[in-house]
Amino acid sequence: MTYSPYFTEEHEQLRKTIRKFVEKEVAPYVDEWEERGEFPRDIFKRMGDLGFLGTKYPEEVGGQGWDYFAGIVMAEEIGKCGAGGFPMAVAVQTDMATPPILQFGTPDQHERFLKPALQGEKIASIGISEPNHGSDVASIQTRARRDGDEWVINGSKTYITNGPRADFVTLVTRTSDEPGYKGISLFLVESDRPGFSVSKKLEKVGMRSSDTAELIFEDVRVPHENLLGEEGKGFAQIMWQLQGERMVGAAGAIGMAEYAYELAREYAKTREAFETSINNFQVISHLLVDMKTEIEICKELTYATAYRFARGEIPSKEISMAKMSAAKTAFWVADRAIQVFGGSGYMMENPVQRIWRDSRVYRIGGGTDEVMKEIISKQIDL
Repeated sequence: MTYSPYFTEEHEQLRKTIRKFVEKEVAPYVDEWEERGEFPRDIFKRMGDLGFLGTKYPEEVGGQGWDYFAGIVMAEEIGKCGAGGFPMAVAVQTDMATPPILQFGTPDQHERFLKPALQGEKIASIGISEPNHGSDVASIQTRARRDGDEWVINGSKTYITNGPRADFVTLVTRTSDEPGYKGISLFLVESDRPGFSVSKKLEKVGMRSSDTAELIFEDVRVPHENLLGEEGKGFAQIMWQLQGERMVGAAGAIGMAEYAYELAREYAKTREAFETSINNFQVISHLLVDMKTEIEICKELTYATAYRFARGEIPSKEISMAKMSAAKTAFWVADRAIQVFGGSGYMMENPVQRIWRDSRVYRIGGGTDEVMKEIISKQIDL
């Protein structure tokens, strides 16, 4: 095993186990899931049974009790399944909708929401973006009003991954008339409550095996015990959540980039032109070197940042850098991989075109490149 300051021998064994699972139980079905526009629910139950959805969660809430880097391993290896949609759905389950429940939730919320999600018995989603509000979280309009021991929620959310089939939503709402971030709170909202509906399932350019929806809330009543954390503290809570989302986004992007690179490398070694394999042409070999180098740079930045994040730091500058650079690199590598394949790379039967389409969303979801640059610029006193 190659020495790493971040990964132990146990991590590498976990990596092999997840890789074997991906090769046998995910990759062979990706084409079918992409065509259908969703993956089967029972694959989440299977992953829950294997402990993959709760690798880094404490055992007392249904997790496996591993450290944070087990989650990084998980994100990288799932990212190599040949499509981005399914890994995105998994990441929402493991690193977006559920971490706030662990961090801010009550024991009752752990039992009702977190444990079933980690066991794959319930599908989770996170509701932040709205038709008119995305990056500017402080301006969201979905509103929850107190009515005795209940809250009544009205509004809509869009681009919600897992939304069409979610059993519950970790929902960002406004709970007071105070401007900006001061009036925001989080709720756990079950999808079977009256007034909750999926207005439409959205058609995407890529990530097609991940179902995405626009959600409507019309006088949806939830009990006060579904309030997640403190009333009015939701903005700080969701900003904390977004740091973890960006970290898993970086790891997932790295996995996809490695997958595209390996496809291009193997093709270059077997494709012949002018009586030799094309990897013998310097223009191709040097391109592959550049691809591999950029991937390794992103890995080191991501791992070093994950090390700090796992120890309770919130290095937002480095998290933003890791997320942005990994997202850009994944798309750049996929684009160059298509170039290595030539015309065949542009054909729908070639999986590299799917990575090209799927990887593009990493530069949008969890904070656009532009938002990442704004965060970084403030951190470096610009």
